[in-house]
Formats: sequence, structure tokens, C-alpha cells
Amino acid sequence: MPECVFCAIAAGSVQAPTVYEDESVVAFLDHRPVFPGHCLLIPRGHYEVLSDLPAGKIQHFFRSVQLLTLAVEEGMKAEGTFVAVNNRISQSVPHLHVHVVPRRKKDGLRGFFWPRTKYSDDEQIESARSAISESASKLSSTTCSCAATAGAPITCSASDALIATDSFVFSGGNV
Repeated sequence: MPECVFCAIAAGSVQAPTVYEDESVVAFLDHRPVFPGHCLLIPRGHYEVLSDLPAGKIQHFFRSVQLLTLAVEEGMKAEGTFVAVNNRISQSVPHLHVHVVPRRKKDGLRGFFWPRTKYSDDEQIESARSAISESASKLSSTTCSCAATAGAPITCSASDALIATDSFVFSGGNV
């Protein structure tokens, strides 16, 4: 069986335009983005679907997703993001990955129709990669001091406090 391309990216044996990485996750630009700045975040270990991810890894994984959504919004000057996980159906690579897609009002994305495009050139790839990477680096070095997420590598304010549970971090209110 051929090696998983996402495992190869995580190991560094296959190059990808990386925007963020730590000891547990790697985030990189999708090679066929919905919009420029569309990223994929993967765990370094091979887990095919979300339910395969061990419980002890869920919190860090989703904090990384949270960081990436902030980095994509800031780096790409987006108004928001679309975040999605495919489990088996529509999963082009059988390795858990979260899509983080920059969004703008009237950007043409409706529902779950994903009109895939290509980057126009290497300069556009590098521009998106560096903008998101710089934002991710800044955000990951900023720690939160609120009671809910003390020490987490994210930014928040009292008006937009994050609610932490044993496994997940949710933004905006009670869950």
C-alpha cells in the first residue's frame, strides 16, 4: 500500500506550503483551494477519521484549528472562515484533516458546493503562505490569561471569552 501523502508531509519527506506546525499538528495550504488561503490542518500521527483521534489529543487538535481560523482570518484579511471535516465520504486523502477556508460576504460559496480553483502562480502561494504563517506564529506566541483558557496559545477578550470543556474549546458562550 502506498504511503499516506499527509503522513509524508507531516514527516517532511513531501514538501507542502506550511503555515503552522508544532509537535502534534501541521497546517498547510490546500493545493486546490476553494479560495486562496484555504488550509488543511492534520495531526502528525495517522488517524483516518475524527473518531480515530485519541481523546487525549482532541483538545490540542481543536485548539490548533482555532488558532488556524484566527490566522487565516487575519492573514488573508477575511471576514470569517468555513471550517469542515470530511469523514470518509468526500475525504480525498484518508488521513484526518480539517479544512479552514477564508470567507467574505458575497464570495459565491453556497452551502457545501466547493468550486475548487488553482493558485495562479508560486507568488500567490507564497503570499498566502507567508501571511497566514506570520499570523499563526504571532497568535501561537500570545497566551490567553482569562480563567477559561489560561495559558492557551490563543487571543481572547472578556467580551468573547472561550469556554473550555474536558475535550473541546468553544467560542462565544455556553455549550
